[in-house]
Amino acid sequence: MRNASRVDHTPLDKPRLVLASTSRYRRELLQRLRLAFEIAAPHVKETAREGEAPEETAARLAFAKARAVAARFPQALIIGCDQVAALDGTQLGKPGDHTAAARQLRMMRGRSVLFHTALCLLNAASGRAQTATVPVTVRLRRYTDAQIERYLALERPYDCAGAAKVEGLGIALIESMAGEDPNALTGLPLIKLVEMLRNEGIEVL
Repeated sequence: MRNASRVDHTPLDKPRLVLASTSRYRRELLQRLRLAFEIAAPHVKETAREGEAPEETAARLAFAKARAVAARFPQALIIGCDQVAALDGTQLGKPGDHTAAARQLRMMRGRSVLFHTALCLLNAASGRAQTATVPVTVRLRRYTDAQIERYLALERPYDCAGAAKVEGLGIALIESMAGEDPNALTGLPLIKLVEMLRNEGIEVL
């Protein structure tokens, strides 16, 4: 059974555009481009390999997600994304539960975290893959343990890298951010995606 849904804005001739993600935040970002696209779950295990740098993990998983969906859409352009947070070069994955999330947020408090957001645009028909990793540096506030607990109770960001759900209440934890594309922090670097689509003959405007 195909796990996909369609979002339409303006007609898009072939190839079809498919977002290999079920994240509603990535879907909302992609909708800003007003292109017709479909959504498909990639079903890729998101784990780092031993000795792998954070940006390498993000890039590998973004490509893996696009490739996993390509078999179901052999004539489409597939968008794969992944994000890995790093603190002093050490990866901070998705915490998964309350205890791990609280531990990550205590480690990050008052420090800078580098979020590596990887993007892959795969032409399933030709096999051509364009890849890029867009970094965003985030400086966290010196929040209290009580604020951590309040945030986790309200947001439950256990599926977000570093437990920092910036598209939600996690923005209150941030002191500043710096990067080429603010959309990358939410999970989809739109500036780079527009460039990649243009390389495939698709003009957003």
